[in-house]
Amino acid sequence: MAEIKFNCFECSKELSFVDHVGFRDECDHCGADVHCCKNCRFHDPKSYNECRETSADPVREKDRANYCEYYSGAGGAESENNKDALRLAAEALFKK
Repeated sequence: MAEIKFNCFECSKELSFVDHVGFRDECDHCGADVHCCKNCRFHDPKSYNECRETSADPVREKDRANYCEYYSGAGGAESENNKDALRLAAEALFKK
């Protein structure tokens, strides 16, 4: 079983889930919807439709629960480790 960790978009408190985030899950601290665009790793206000996943259907309310099948929890330790790994790989590639 995989543990998913990321921070709530509303209160910035760490959230932890086992295996997956349910469509109706809420933040234990502030009650905000968890399965929403603003908590997704594909959310990007600068992208078309504010989403980097080009196949996702448009969602109007980015802070409300939705049924997007491309949802993936954002941030957290897993994301930080991935960033570090990518940075190290890039440094090794361009090392003199």
